Amino acid sequence: MAEAEVEAIEPVTADDETLWRALQEAHVPSLMCALVHLTGDLSILRGDIRPSAEFFGDPQAGITEPQQREIRQKAFDVLREWRDGRRSLAPAPTGEALKEMIDFIVGQPVQGDYVEFLQQELALHGEDPFAPPSFDDVPKERKQAFPVAVIGAGMSGILAAIRLEEAGIPHVVFEKNAGVGGTWFENTYPGCRVDSPNHTYSYSFAPKDWPQHFSAQEVLHQYFDATATVHDVKQRVRFETEVERLVWDESACAWTLHLRRADGSRETFQARAVIAAVGQLNRPRYPEEIDGYGSFAGPAFHSARWQHDVDLTGKRVGVIGTGASAFQFIPRVAEQAKSLTVFQRTPPWMSPTPEYHQAVPEGKHWLLNHVPYYGKWFRFWMFWMTSEGLLSMVSVDPDWDGLPRSVSAANDQLREMLTAYMRELCGGDEELARKVIPQYPPGAKRMLRDDGTYMRALQRDNVELVTDPIRRITPQGIETETGSYEFDVLIYGTGFQASRFLAPMDVIGRGGVEIHAQWSGDPRAYLGITVPNFPNLFMCYGPNTNIVVNGSIIFFSECEVRYILGCLRLLFDRKADALDVKREVHDAYNEQIDAANARMAWGASDVNAWYKNEKGRVTQNWPYTLLEFWQRTRRPNPEDFELIRR
Repeated sequence: MAEAEVEAIEPVTADDETLWRALQEAHVPSLMCALVHLTGDLSILRGDIRPSAEFFGDPQAGITEPQQREIRQKAFDVLREWRDGRRSLAPAPTGEALKEMIDFIVGQPVQGDYVEFLQQELALHGEDPFAPPSFDDVPKERKQAFPVAVIGAGMSGILAAIRLEEAGIPHVVFEKNAGVGGTWFENTYPGCRVDSPNHTYSYSFAPKDWPQHFSAQEVLHQYFDATATVHDVKQRVRFETEVERLVWDESACAWTLHLRRADGSRETFQARAVIAAVGQLNRPRYPEEIDGYGSFAGPAFHSARWQHDVDLTGKRVGVIGTGASAFQFIPRVAEQAKSLTVFQRTPPWMSPTPEYHQAVPEGKHWLLNHVPYYGKWFRFWMFWMTSEGLLSMVSVDPDWDGLPRSVSAANDQLREMLTAYMRELCGGDEELARKVIPQYPPGAKRMLRDDGTYMRALQRDNVELVTDPIRRITPQGIETETGSYEFDVLIYGTGFQASRFLAPMDVIGRGGVEIHAQWSGDPRAYLGITVPNFPNLFMCYGPNTNIVVNGSIIFFSECEVRYILGCLRLLFDRKADALDVKREVHDAYNEQIDAANARMAWGASDVNAWYKNEKGRVTQNWPYTLLEFWQRTRRPNPEDFELIRR
């Protein structure tokens, strides 16, 4: 046991009634761990009241109602003593005691490298789990001679700017929009919200007491804007400035950025390194492959470019697509439109999430703000529940013969569970069930969070779900294989150009090679971060760094930025000017990625998904555990790179 470290929490002054009421909203496994901090009594975790690893769909992880009442009563007694000054924090658990607490809350023993990984993620003693290497001993003049350009002021760009500032490395952020926030700045369609639990969808160093379990776009934008403000990022951002072209200068070992400002004027900027934080989901994909695209006579727009001046009240509206964005805006449009016709190509699986649109209860806010270490354990449990805990359900069993419907016994069990849920929502409407229940394995396409809102919208009298293939778009509306439909407004919920990484920028590397020509429609990168022939060019959310069921993309960005700062530190340590990942290292890594993706539901299934490029290769997804990405990106291996000196 180490010396106790008190969290920055508010003192408990609430009366007994308020305290008891708040405890009714507690996540009991997290509360039990918090009680260990308040009592020092590990026996609280050693009895019959234990969470189960089979937690899917159960917010209390299998702890029964009588057991919950018992723990709440114990917590009530302990917290009253804490409030009244009759109890203080026990010494902070370390070593085997801490491991026992982690084993308890995840519902199973944690072995090997997971112990260190999860202890760092928990950050129980206020440590920075993604801290990059220190640059304090690097001479200031050396750092000042190494300016870095960051492209994009979204989630990853803000993070990169914060870490570069901490390191004392000069940098400029170029952002095509008028504000920070990236996707949360651009996507303002009705119903837009995050679909990762908000208590994990936040920077490790900037937790927030979120108003909802899955907060709306404006809340997310405020969070990233506020974080950028607190860390003085905005003063280093060149807004409304788009990077059109990047050119590597061999003699200078530097990148020249060709910029276009909002007024159309152009300039150049030279940087020793570039961090491309442009994301995967920032360029809308329009259905240009449909005959007649562009011929519709009325307003037609993409969900990511929502035209708020178009009043949908009383209008006949057609929507193409039922992906994540459409899933969110369709219920809102249905409330306004005279009629809404939804054209579906492939239905999504829906994951039961009763709290999806719910506010975090007042009692849970109280617990997060007042009970020592409760928030730490709650966020940690959410991290595990949405990460490694689900990966096995979408992994392929080579001996399983259930394709194309499932890839393993666990995946088939998940399928049955989700099917039963969706059938219940259909309320006996077999035609609707036939349309909305997928015929591909869960996990092969993006699974969508659901609390019944979407299915209720489809069952409205003014809504029709059409599964006939679209033949053409006409000035009046849409023709399918079997009918025609007239509309006043068309909305495209057709997703993004996810596989066109770094587009529409031209990126010219060593020997004049252009990155899109090198990729030839099949983007690849080492760790999703570096590409041969493009020295000192680093990507966040690059190829094969998307996650499907295991975790928050912010986790990946924090790993990536730590690794990128490690690469810069390597340059300073080796007195080199640039580094270029070795082709053989890059190629061997991507062979591993392809083989591993083939063993996941999204690789084994032939269903269409934005995870794949036009050639059918999975270019988006990370097929391993979060532990493996965390390990691979802790620090760069010098042997992976060619070091370049002027």
